[in-house]
Amino acid sequence: MNVSKAASHEHRHRSDTLLLIMAATAASFVLFGFLVSTPTEILVGLIDIQLVRDTLITDYIGVGGMGAAFVNSGLLTLIATAFFYFSGSDIGGSAIACLSLVLGFSLFGKNLLNVWPIVAGVYLYVRFKRENFANHITTAFFGCALAPVFSEIMFSTTMPSSASLPTGIMTGLFMGFVLPPAAAQLFKAHMGFSLYNMGFTAGIVGTLVVALYKSYGFVAEPVFIWTTGNNTLLGSFLGLLFLAFIAGGFCLDRSSFQKLKIVFSSSGQAPSDFISLVGIGPTLVNMGLSGLTGIIYILLIGGDLNGPVIGAIFTIFGFAAFGKHPGNILPIMIGVLLGSMAKPWNATDPSIMLAALFGTTLAPIAGRFGWHWGIVAGFIHSSAALSVGALHAGLNLYNNGFAAGIVASVVAPLALAVETRWGQRKTEKL
Repeated sequence: MNVSKAASHEHRHRSDTLLLIMAATAASFVLFGFLVSTPTEILVGLIDIQLVRDTLITDYIGVGGMGAAFVNSGLLTLIATAFFYFSGSDIGGSAIACLSLVLGFSLFGKNLLNVWPIVAGVYLYVRFKRENFANHITTAFFGCALAPVFSEIMFSTTMPSSASLPTGIMTGLFMGFVLPPAAAQLFKAHMGFSLYNMGFTAGIVGTLVVALYKSYGFVAEPVFIWTTGNNTLLGSFLGLLFLAFIAGGFCLDRSSFQKLKIVFSSSGQAPSDFISLVGIGPTLVNMGLSGLTGIIYILLIGGDLNGPVIGAIFTIFGFAAFGKHPGNILPIMIGVLLGSMAKPWNATDPSIMLAALFGTTLAPIAGRFGWHWGIVAGFIHSSAALSVGALHAGLNLYNNGFAAGIVASVVAPLALAVETRWGQRKTEKL
């Protein structure tokens, strides 16, 4: 009994430490927002962000200004962190990835208004199943990939608010309700070789919802808001933040860099919780290194740092606690880069930059089957990511997760079959 209490106390202490780290990261976003914009600009910008349509791609820096975008991101992540804390959820790599995605995607699609119908829908499902919300809280906030559906219904239709508001809320509740069982089922398709399982699930659910609304004449109009010219400011802020994670991880565990060998030897196939594997310190170091890898890639190709790109970098950063490391993400990025050279588009095209960063959801393929399969997966993904958006009309923020789920469902079984056959041939020769 004493051993059980000690273990429970240790888990709670670990959870509190991780939540404190994520809360501090979110607070740094709020502070940065107030450093680059005035309170009046932030207030006006926040209102604009809540009322904008969020179809891909909607850069909140271009909608409400840089300060408002970062304050929206930081505040929403602080609220999400409070949800995790008060639910009593055990915090591990998956939760850190989830909170990092809230932080990143709140720069271009999730806001203080549109996420709550999804969260409430997951809560209704939990109540229906008589389960603990703490066990589904990551699903609730990952599921906010479909938050733009609410914004689209509210702010782009000709319906009066008396009709659009209840329609938006009911649609959000429905999507949130079906996400948990759908995610559990669809995970089997890619066997954990795509880390963004919720992106795959949201793509399927979003496609069905959009198809339903299209049949009644509602068609989402395309949006493209993309800011440029902020690389020095945003690169400096993110660089310092990621370096702080590396330094903080080393301070927590002086053997962090030695333990990175364990992380780098992991395939990353889900579930791969690096916090449980090596502890908090080495995981923070890996998160910082992985985040820097994303920044360096964008700067080397001459790309832009803005809301969507930072959101993509934070998927690398967050999932560096749950499957990603520089060793298994680089082959995917190289594959997408090679795809941009062999196909009629440029590496700095917005969709291709995002594909290179978000496409690292396929990192377990490189980690499990080798760098060459990672390059193949990235090459294929560079085409798939540009094709599937039409299915959900840009209303699934995890568009690359949807595309990658399809890619992984095909490439991983193929790689496994080839690996098995080669193994048989070696055995026959012996």
